[in-house]
Amino acid sequence: MNLTWIQIVRLGLVQMCLGSVVVLCTSTLNRLMVVEYALPAMLPGFLVAFHYGVQISRPHWGIASDLRGRRSFWIILGMVMLASGGFLASFAVTLIDGYFAMAMVISILAYGLIGMGVASSGTSLLALLATATAPHRRAAAATTTWLMMIFGIAMTAGILGQFLDPYEPSKLLILTALLGAITLSMTSLAIAGIEKKVMFRREETGTNMREALTEIWSEPEVRFFTLFVFLSMVAYFMQELILEPYAGLVFAKSLGESTTLSGIQNGGTFLGMVTVGIAASALKWGSLKQWTFLGCLGSALSLFMLAGLGQHSSMASFLTITVGALGYFNGVFAVGAIGSMMSLAGSGRARREGGRMGLWGAAQAIAAGFGGLAGAGLTDIFRSFMPDHHAFGTVFLIEAMLFVVAAIMALKIIQIAKNNNPTLPMGEYDGA
Repeated sequence: MNLTWIQIVRLGLVQMCLGSVVVLCTSTLNRLMVVEYALPAMLPGFLVAFHYGVQISRPHWGIASDLRGRRSFWIILGMVMLASGGFLASFAVTLIDGYFAMAMVISILAYGLIGMGVASSGTSLLALLATATAPHRRAAAATTTWLMMIFGIAMTAGILGQFLDPYEPSKLLILTALLGAITLSMTSLAIAGIEKKVMFRREETGTNMREALTEIWSEPEVRFFTLFVFLSMVAYFMQELILEPYAGLVFAKSLGESTTLSGIQNGGTFLGMVTVGIAASALKWGSLKQWTFLGCLGSALSLFMLAGLGQHSSMASFLTITVGALGYFNGVFAVGAIGSMMSLAGSGRARREGGRMGLWGAAQAIAAGFGGLAGAGLTDIFRSFMPDHHAFGTVFLIEAMLFVVAAIMALKIIQIAKNNNPTLPMGEYDGA
């Protein structure tokens, strides 16, 4: 039995809960460490990179849910770890002033739990969608759940921004505890009974993980697309840890204002995704390749503008618009890239779709951790010998150039795939 649209939306609620907790750790707590507690941006950058590094274990969580056939268990277990990690991370921040060493130990444990929670819950959720969604609905189902995750991120950032001003440690702990309780309860209710109504296909036996990955890596389009995913995602995540500190240090935004700014960015991402979903699927405007290219180029232009704003105080009023535009083109890029990924996953050797998606997921996790850490680290280095507005601006310019390179690569991806799979219609790659 295949998932109904109502069941797909219910699974999307789980994805929304994942995004709601993660944004607290990668955005709000990062701002607190850098601005309110005056720590180097490299420190929260390391913690976020660590949580991404832990997510390299995604294939193992997926295999566990495959073999035991209890995906709901792994989804809920992951959410328990995620909610617990989120609360511990907030608790650690409140200890920084008086118990710095203890705060760092608790932070490492917390971000490890966050990474494992996302890996367990997120991977098992995608596995459930992949095995129980009708083939003609898979792309739309993936887009729906991704949009719901972005909505959860934007909504949580906006709400936290309103309630956190003025900042008090006790207020942070109360809000984090409530967020964990709400997301865990919502996940349990959303997933209840769905797994019992669907059937799972067992994976083929006789091939171990290393052999399967070797077969997949031998495909030229897989290698090129993996490089594209890594490079574009490094660019995508470089600003994640420095945007709120940039708003606070260069534009003197308060904690609530900078958190709200993050919500505007994610709201723009949501609108960008909706635009591509409607234009490419319903109106048949443009191909996925073209939307990916447009998203990369638009993101680069927005970053050039963001870097320029800090150099001219008279243009500070355009900060919100520029951040919203960056989010919008990030969303256009994300949907175009995800759609292209789903199209390419079905090419080459049969029954290896999960392996290809797993490889690209690992590339994304590594890039996300490296990108966030590189952005924070470069900012600290540049701030040591130049004013804040120049330091942040230089990092944004580097990120913009990476997006330009990714845009050029996007133009070549489809042709490489077509050359190596001449029997597959071009429309399947282009998304037409």
